[in-house]
Amino acid sequence: MNDATPIKRGRKYDQVLEGARSVFLADGYEGASVDAIARAAGVSKATLYSYFADKRLLFMEVAKAECSLQIEEADAILTDEANPREVLCTAADRMLSFFLSSFGQSIFRICVAESDRFPELGQEFYDTGPKRFRDKMVEYLQCAAAEGDLVIQDFELAADQFAELCKASLFPELVFGIRKTVSEAEKKRVINGAVETFLARYGATGAS
Repeated sequence: MNDATPIKRGRKYDQVLEGARSVFLADGYEGASVDAIARAAGVSKATLYSYFADKRLLFMEVAKAECSLQIEEADAILTDEANPREVLCTAADRMLSFFLSSFGQSIFRICVAESDRFPELGQEFYDTGPKRFRDKMVEYLQCAAAEGDLVIQDFELAADQFAELCKASLFPELVFGIRKTVSEAEKKRVINGAVETFLARYGATGAS
């Protein structure tokens, strides 16, 4: 974080973070008020501000914590003994669900909006979430290739390609306000297309 606004970690830190998480997930970044967050956390506004100087910093801390949960799930998904198609479908579903959530979109918008004034926000969020997930994906792809299930030379590029395939048209359309909702059928279509395309490029014959 910015050295000018360090985050204080005291006995009510987790309490503030959990209250903020519940409000942000329910109302999004713009709809979440500091008053509502303080009420949900069971603390005064003064206490809240003693931990976080503004709502933006609080949101990013919640985002990083949420990403840590996503990484824990990734550990379970990407070390599965199932075949690559099943593993990739599950990973794509989790990844796309996060991309398409109002929470995930808010994180993206804030990182972009604040990138000039606070470039460390985007870097810290990337290191905490997307980069760690990418590293887990690379590890999985390396293991799958070693088992003969996939044929890959550039594992980092393959991991990045899979993530982009999972976004397809749905993520940009939501971010740019072209659409407001996504149906399960549309989501499934993108997931299946991403996995089929990935395996067509990297799947070993008869292994997928």
